[in-house]
Amino acid sequence: MAEENSNPVFQIQRMYLKDLSLEIPHAPHIFLEQAQPTVEVAIDNGHEKLADGIYEVTITVTVTTRIDEERVVFLVEGKQAGIFEIRNIPEDQMDVVLNIVCPNTVYPYLRANIADVIQRSGFPPIHLAEINFEVLSPAASGRCPAAGWCRQPGQRRPAGEGREPLGHHALSTH
Repeated sequence: MAEENSNPVFQIQRMYLKDLSLEIPHAPHIFLEQAQPTVEVAIDNGHEKLADGIYEVTITVTVTTRIDEERVVFLVEGKQAGIFEIRNIPEDQMDVVLNIVCPNTVYPYLRANIADVIQRSGFPPIHLAEINFEVLSPAASGRCPAAGWCRQPGQRRPAGEGREPLGHHALSTH
């Protein structure tokens, strides 16, 4: 009889762009505007169990730029997803894995896709701020129970709160 393997498993099965939309409601005239637009960013994340040990983690970002309260320059919404195989992780650490480790893995793909679609639409790219989901997650209160799993290199800036929509965040436009 073969002994059941109880080693922890954390494996990316697939990264994919689940949804992407771009609206430029005042094109082509908006390209003639000289005023500096304001930029608003909203972000949300979630996860769903697909099968035993298989989870989908999603991050959604909406970027809205406006010249004034009524004129939208462009609106981009993107949803990046990852499918992860996660097995033999203690139950008390699953929240950390699903709300910190996986989003820290998915978010850089979304940042790149958002910057790319904005630039390809004729505007200067907007580089979304890095987000450290460890700081945002309720799972990270106090010490992280999966200390080796939580930190991703280069992800240090907090922005928002928990699994609720993370609100508006600072970004760089260069």
